[in-house]
Amino acid sequence: MLPFEKEERKILVRKKAKSDEKFGCSPDKRKILDYLNYGVVNIDKPSGPTSHQVSAYVKQILCMKKCGHSGTLDPHVTGVLPVALENATKIVQVLLTAGKKYVGIMHLHKEISDGELENARKKFLGKITQLPPVKSSVKRALRERTVYEFSFLEREGKDVLFDVSCQAGTYIRKLVHDLGIKIGGAHMSELRRVQAGPFKEDTLVTLQDLKDAYYYYKEEGNEKYLRKIIQPVENAAVHIPKVYVLDSAVNSLCHGANLHVPGISKVDSGIKEGDVAAVMTLKGELICYGTAADSTEKMLGEKGLAVKVEKVFMLPGTYPKVSLE
Repeated sequence: MLPFEKEERKILVRKKAKSDEKFGCSPDKRKILDYLNYGVVNIDKPSGPTSHQVSAYVKQILCMKKCGHSGTLDPHVTGVLPVALENATKIVQVLLTAGKKYVGIMHLHKEISDGELENARKKFLGKITQLPPVKSSVKRALRERTVYEFSFLEREGKDVLFDVSCQAGTYIRKLVHDLGIKIGGAHMSELRRVQAGPFKEDTLVTLQDLKDAYYYYKEEGNEKYLRKIIQPVENAAVHIPKVYVLDSAVNSLCHGANLHVPGISKVDSGIKEGDVAAVMTLKGELICYGTAADSTEKMLGEKGLAVKVEKVFMLPGTYPKVSLE
């Protein structure tokens, strides 16, 4: 499990309130055009194209102006690649920093015992230091990353099936190579990403699935398949803590104003100053996200700055133009 899956957050009430049904809309009741403008597709990336090319294919299939993927996979790596659509592309930064999980095959360069292999594995758990590969999108300098879990599932001769859960930005090919140095050589022969933040294999769709669903929608007016494939942008914020606001505070947030304590109705437990937090309506709609200016305890108080807003998703005017500020 990734760290956010182990957290047990409770929703704490600051001020009891109900949301007016005349304004906004719960994510699962949105019109299909809103899904297309504020949605995410969990693509099963095939081996061959780059992540950027897959994102471009999604953009082409859905006839969109912009799409953005959440974390680059090497061309030959397959698996979970969430692609955000249109106005939802602003959520990509939140997904880029989310933990990842992989399953792969490591090929050993010489015969070694299971015991030797196990001893080497233990050295690559917890905080490790990596030098990014020559062909990478980041500056080539030593950096620290955390490996949450790393286990061997099966072995057949020199081929070892493994899975690993790790902090974003961990290079699995380099992890295998560095482990190989300890045991006389090893390289990664196959890799599949099975989780990226809150997105797992159970919601994967292929590019062909997406193309077929869009065809039924455009040519036959059948939106059923597209609704199954496109997820609301809120699903991309499952892994970050949330602050729920009163209807009267929503519109000012839509204009980029920071969230102050008087506008809060409920808040997740365990928020610390500096955490990334999602700001939600009482209907569960994502308004924006930003940096927590204080802890959960302070947000349950009477005054003060709660969240410094960074990216806004909801359009102004969705809720009435009233503010507690």
